[in-house]
Amino acid sequence: MNRLLPVLATALVAALAGCSTLEEPAARLESANVLPLAIDDSYQFRKILLSAYDPNLPVARSKIDFINFERYRRAWGAIDSLDLSERYGNYFTFHWRNAIESDVTIRLEYRQAELGNHVMALERFYPSTKGSHRSTFQVTGDDFLEAGLVTAWRVLLIVDGRIVAFKQSYMWK
Repeated sequence: MNRLLPVLATALVAALAGCSTLEEPAARLESANVLPLAIDDSYQFRKILLSAYDPNLPVARSKIDFINFERYRRAWGAIDSLDLSERYGNYFTFHWRNAIESDVTIRLEYRQAELGNHVMALERFYPSTKGSHRSTFQVTGDDFLEAGLVTAWRVLLIVDGRIVAFKQSYMWK
């Protein structure tokens, strides 16, 4: 047991180090250009997690613990009402994988309630990457308070200017 303890401690530190990396803010695009479609099975989305923290939604306590936890997690650390209002919005987490080492761009395109059919876009770039990844995007603060909830979205994996994988919401046209 004593020989196993250092091995377990090293494995725990390595696992937690992978969880502690902070992502840079996503780059906002002025316009989302149209790209050719070239679906490749080497690139795929594994899981998509969506959540909204909206002051206009009823705050009735849910009987489901993880829904309550998500609300508390979004509000954690807010000092005053201004700080809390900057956290209102939509949150997106995409788990994806690529089997070929390549430069990958992940783009979230979305429409908001007050903007009609105008498409907004956020991007993250991953140079020379291979394996499993997690990318997070958020539409919060003034963007959310002025333009409202995200009504439709799609997420793209882009390699060499081509869309190699995508997922979209039911409302995306």
